[in-house]
Amino acid sequence: MTFSVSVTVRGYELDVNGHVNQAVYHQYAEHARWEMMRSAGLVPDKMRLSGVGPVVLESTAKYLRELHLGDELTITCHCRWGAGKVFWMDQRICKVDGTVSAEVSVVLGLMDLEARKLVPDPGTRLREMTEATDVLGL
Repeated sequence: MTFSVSVTVRGYELDVNGHVNQAVYHQYAEHARWEMMRSAGLVPDKMRLSGVGPVVLESTAKYLRELHLGDELTITCHCRWGAGKVFWMDQRICKVDGTVSAEVSVVLGLMDLEARKLVPDPGTRLREMTEATDVLGL
């Protein structure tokens, strides 16, 4: 499943060239990830009480088109799962007309908050806690 959330570009997100600052693309992507987790029922307090928390291990953005003040955006999230301690998320930041402005690739893990180490199988652990496995593609 691909999850999506909408955002409108705000003035304080612009750089001296009048377009969205490169760091803000990562903020948009993070906002969408948290909204996806919330939509699945994985709110921060619930995860913390379960002794785990999501961590970003790597985040790469490919900038394709400028974004300007007032642009309405859709940010998508699609999880990919495999064996091991990490999972992947592919994200797109698109204008409402479908123009892809950026692609963000993220490697994530699920940290055991007491041991401060990644849990061995994040998909299984999240599946046990989520209220909507389809949102996460589990």
